[in-house]
Amino acid sequence: MKNYKIAVIAGDGTGPEVTAEALKVLEAASKKNNFRLDLTSFDYGGERYLKTGKVLTDRELAGLKKFGAILLGAVGHPDVRPGILEKGLLLKIRFGLEQYINLRPVKLYPGVWTPLRDKGPDDIDFVVVRENNEGLYVGEGKFIHKGKKNEVALQVSRNTRKGVERCVRYAFEATRRRNKRKKLTLCGKTNVLTYAHDLWWRVFNEVAKEYKDIQTDYAHVDATCMWMVKNPEWFDVIVTDNMFGDIITDLGAMIQGGMGIAAGGNLNPKGVSMFEPIGGSAPKYTGKNVINPLAAICAGAMLLDHLGETLAASQIEKAVMDVTQNKLKSLAAGKMGYGTKEVGDLVAERI
Repeated sequence: MKNYKIAVIAGDGTGPEVTAEALKVLEAASKKNNFRLDLTSFDYGGERYLKTGKVLTDRELAGLKKFGAILLGAVGHPDVRPGILEKGLLLKIRFGLEQYINLRPVKLYPGVWTPLRDKGPDDIDFVVVRENNEGLYVGEGKFIHKGKKNEVALQVSRNTRKGVERCVRYAFEATRRRNKRKKLTLCGKTNVLTYAHDLWWRVFNEVAKEYKDIQTDYAHVDATCMWMVKNPEWFDVIVTDNMFGDIITDLGAMIQGGMGIAAGGNLNPKGVSMFEPIGGSAPKYTGKNVINPLAAICAGAMLLDHLGETLAASQIEKAVMDVTQNKLKSLAAGKMGYGTKEVGDLVAERI
């Protein structure tokens, strides 16, 4: 029997609640498919920081490298200043474990409401590949004359050929594996960001020569947002930089039904990857059994797919689709017609 060592960081707010349901579903899938998940839980998050002043030490980060994957619930605590947990935990893991790909499926499931009129599951089904270790997120910059009337703030978007190429190459491979429209769109802003996105443009076209079976095109980020709303069916796979990826994936979450269904992965294809629901910790719903756990459950499915348990991952997705189509009244917290635990039960029963 295969055994996978999984680190679990439930996190803050409703994170532990949705993580519990994801683990419930993962257990059902592992039993059906004859593999074992060896789970180790860590208390990294806001509560620990408030008690100890620690977010994530270098030694703790190194310890995560012994796991096959990480399942994350949510990070964010109302009593912790914004930026501390995001930089000290999330970005530290992404950068420290070199999770250089952020993978975001944007898929509308049957029975789920979308704000896009006349669009359905056949129209909204694409993937965003976001560079995850460079760009504006490196935190490079400075103030000149800070606090004075002539103050200048500089923020650097650092893009390396290595970083861009490995992201672009992953996107081409993902488009080939996905084997649907076999179309890869580069999202950028080459008419304004004439250094960083010139590099992206050149690398994209150079790598494209190795993938004759993949159709390529380009769209400015503002046009990408426009077409995601007007004609989402045009997209198959989108590749983009860190900042633009952050923005368009939140738009993607809205057109696929909201944060309650949106899951993502922070990938190191040759190392330790981390999977999470992309919504926040939603502290106002903590302990009320009303938060939607489907995004966390879908993150669990992505984790299994990454580990090679593709059949189990597919079973989870089909179970989620059955629940959205036949059971839930809404994906909104408190309006699903079921509680958090009951939704987890519904999915687990269908595995």
